[in-house]
Amino acid sequence: MTQGAGQGPEVERTATLRDFRVPAYVHETGPYGHSTHPGEVAPPREEVYPEGYTPTQRDLPVINRGDTVQVHVDPAAAPAPQSVGGPGPLFVVGDVHGYLDELVAALQEKGLIDSAGNWCAGTARLWFLGDFTDRGPDGIGVIDLVMRLSAEAAAAGGYCKALMGNHELLLIGAKRFGDTPVNSGAGTATFQAAWLLNGGQKTDMDRLQDHHLQWMSRLDAMEQVDGHLLVHSDTTAYLDYGDSIEAVNDTVRETLTRNDADEVWDLFRKFTKRFSFRDEGGADHVRSLLDTYGGTRIVHGHSPIPYLLGEVGSEDGEDSTGPLVEGPHVYADGLAIAMDGGVTMAGKLLVQQLPLDI
Repeated sequence: MTQGAGQGPEVERTATLRDFRVPAYVHETGPYGHSTHPGEVAPPREEVYPEGYTPTQRDLPVINRGDTVQVHVDPAAAPAPQSVGGPGPLFVVGDVHGYLDELVAALQEKGLIDSAGNWCAGTARLWFLGDFTDRGPDGIGVIDLVMRLSAEAAAAGGYCKALMGNHELLLIGAKRFGDTPVNSGAGTATFQAAWLLNGGQKTDMDRLQDHHLQWMSRLDAMEQVDGHLLVHSDTTAYLDYGDSIEAVNDTVRETLTRNDADEVWDLFRKFTKRFSFRDEGGADHVRSLLDTYGGTRIVHGHSPIPYLLGEVGSEDGEDSTGPLVEGPHVYADGLAIAMDGGVTMAGKLLVQQLPLDI
């Protein structure tokens, strides 16, 4: 079947947010302060986390649902159509976070891989939006699958590519720098502590090899395909790294090549910012990215759709239905498409063909 399946301890998934713990950092833009909840994991007292690192917490303000569209995806959708001349159909995948079985099922449902887990979509084009590891049971298995599908798709005339997510930066930093103190801008922090706090799995670290690190370090931060600007994070921080897609990608790779812990931490911190597109002025923020890098719509992962919609599991576990996610989330005057279905909180791992028919 798939590579890495079944390795590591079983992780129980529930309809609550207890398995989705992130530090209570300050919101990137807007008046959102710190907040804590019973049962929330707080950072160690000796750790001080950086200003600008944003939380994903139950009480964060949500956008007006009347201003958004959630696209329903027919579960009986036909397999990926094959192109006759020219590029094949375009698909994007939201955050996976180690849920290998869910990923395999979603790719099979779309006709991208067969029952043995092999590429069967010919010239189709597949983009992963980042965040392959942490929180779920088999992040290394996910990376192995994506790497293998990249080779198989290329051999068939299509492609399977991936973007850099903040959790790739976090895993790289935890492996390279461990408990080395970094200048967070608000005191001292370490990659190791941040990785553990954000769902780092010991089984992933134990199985992480040099070729995984090399692959992650070479990932692009953004790309524009068929008018869609693909990024991981819903933030304007990409503008800090260049005024073209090529410049941003080069800057990110060069930062990782220099292997400076403080520089990598700053990169991680900025990639972890979120919610730039959802509040007042959000559409303008999207336009600033589109005007700079091209495209007519931005497609991102990172911020779970259940938080944007306000549909989350109850803290006491009485709500067994889980977050209600049926498909991508369109917002910011129709300019932004969110693809993180909240698989870590019993949501849905989304694989979607573009363009959306709305």
